Amino acid sequence: MVAPTFFDDIYVLTASQYLPGQPVDNAHIDTYVAQLDHTSRRIKQRVLAENGIETRHYALDEHGNTTMSHTAMACAAVHGCLQQAALPLAELDLLMAASSGGDVLMPGLANMIQGELHAPPMEVHSHHGVCASSVLALKDAAQSLTQNPQQRLAMVVAAEMPSRIFKRSRFASQAYSADFEAHFLRWMLSDGAGAVLLGKAAHAQRQAKLALKLHWVHVKSFSGDYPVCMQFGQGSHRAKQRDTSSGALGAEASFLDFPSVAEAEAAGHFALRQNLRILPNLFEVAVHEYAALVQAGHVQPDAVDVFLCHYSSEALGKTCDDMMQQAGLGIAREKWFSNLKRCGNTGAASIFIMLAEWMAQNPLRVGQKIFAFVPESGRFTVSYFMLEVVDMTATAPEMTAMALPAPPHEFTQHEGRTRDTLLELADIWHGFRSRMWRTPLVEKINAGKLTSADYVTWMAQWIPQVREGSLWMRQAVAQLSAECQPLASLITQHADDEQHDFKLLFEDYQYAGGTATHIEALLRNPGGEALNSYMYRKAATPNPFGLLGGIYIIEGTGQRIVPWLLPLVKQQLVLPERCYRFLRYHGENDENHLQRWLLALQWVLAAGGAAAQADIVRTARDVATLYHLQMEHIL
Repeated sequence: MVAPTFFDDIYVLTASQYLPGQPVDNAHIDTYVAQLDHTSRRIKQRVLAENGIETRHYALDEHGNTTMSHTAMACAAVHGCLQQAALPLAELDLLMAASSGGDVLMPGLANMIQGELHAPPMEVHSHHGVCASSVLALKDAAQSLTQNPQQRLAMVVAAEMPSRIFKRSRFASQAYSADFEAHFLRWMLSDGAGAVLLGKAAHAQRQAKLALKLHWVHVKSFSGDYPVCMQFGQGSHRAKQRDTSSGALGAEASFLDFPSVAEAEAAGHFALRQNLRILPNLFEVAVHEYAALVQAGHVQPDAVDVFLCHYSSEALGKTCDDMMQQAGLGIAREKWFSNLKRCGNTGAASIFIMLAEWMAQNPLRVGQKIFAFVPESGRFTVSYFMLEVVDMTATAPEMTAMALPAPPHEFTQHEGRTRDTLLELADIWHGFRSRMWRTPLVEKINAGKLTSADYVTWMAQWIPQVREGSLWMRQAVAQLSAECQPLASLITQHADDEQHDFKLLFEDYQYAGGTATHIEALLRNPGGEALNSYMYRKAATPNPFGLLGGIYIIEGTGQRIVPWLLPLVKQQLVLPERCYRFLRYHGENDENHLQRWLLALQWVLAAGGAAAQADIVRTARDVATLYHLQMEHIL
């Protein structure tokens, strides 16, 4: 029994592919993939004759040097999707990534891609597997969008870079003998990335008149039925398990079980292997599952307009076709679309690379059904999905209504107002912190590229802002009514603590190499000027309770961001300790300042109620925007 997962409001908005470097034809493949021994040439000729691949792509140069990382290829595919959709990266709510392995064993590939993109906070999932992992990522993204009405756009990207496993430099300096299983895949696999952008109807309407609707996805693993067929990290299945009493490790051991990586390499555990004896069983399993989909009415072979079938060689593609025809469920071969000959076998990325190329070359027609099939030989998984071209203008009013989110709940009770306010402020802080992390200055610090000149520039623009802090606080105190004296006392105490801070910062600036001899010579940048004007304007209003929201952002920066940045700054700059006194002071003391701020907040909420809460939250949001603008202008 088959049970695909169906979707009502999920669309493929764009698809993109990225293939590194120039196409490498069969005559030049030896430049990148080393001949291992005297049998290599014969095996190569046999494999290439069967797989039908004429060109492929490698993210290596002719010397075996990596020209582009696995993560960077994935990012290029992501950018391609966003450019087609004319959407900024910040619009994404989800990022799903799939691969048989990235540049590192950990963290997850999706996290590495998010980091490389400098993408804002979002939900990310990494799918580790082989070819079908991309379809699982597609299903995962569609389910997440369906279940969460607040999520609107999901990027699904798959990338593979097996060339680093096969490159000449790994084998050129040593006598290396490999079994046929290890030889086979060296002539089969290549590098590339593909991505699809998923969205709901409201976005699909804005993209184009026609859109690809995702009807269903079906994935099933048969890993419990068969042994491992394709693997990397163990020895050959043909090798007999050696006597472990002596401490020797056999073929079934993981590469992690060896005393060293070098010993695992010498034992052949870093060769990518395919068990060719059980590989034909994969297509028998896949065709039976396909037959079940047909029997259940989910696929009508005659109604399929385009068949995107992933296979690793033309010979296996013919095998698949023959088996489907023998079952009486064949799809006419002229409806098949494959770019294996031109692009090679790019594993998990193959299906998205195929879809992107087909969409780029073929105009969409209403009613077209695109059926995709991706088998995975790792330990036998089969996957399928169905797309249909639909006219978005025909259903636009209904779909627009479905896309509108429900209004938020109203919280009218007075109890817990402090908690509710803190939750709102925490949400503002969360977005602010993320934006701060992507400002040029903080990015440079995190990248380990800060210079002394950068530090002096930062201090020079910060000093005039800090000088004004205690002044606008005293102005605010002057605007408080008589009954607000408890609040006035707290703010005055805070202003007293900070009234000389700018002098400490100015001395740090001079110790670090700053050339100004008078503070008046230092100017705020445009963002700092806007922030300063806003705080003075706010402080000049009667009972300016909202300033507590601004103080939360400013003091929070000192408590939560500065302590992280300070050690990094000190590692990168050859400056005396006295150049960091202001940063160190705020990292150590702003926690006490925030405790005082919390007392002020509780007093204001008790006295001012909902209006005070709204003013505080609104001011925090404004100050977060302006403080970020100030940081954007530092460099």
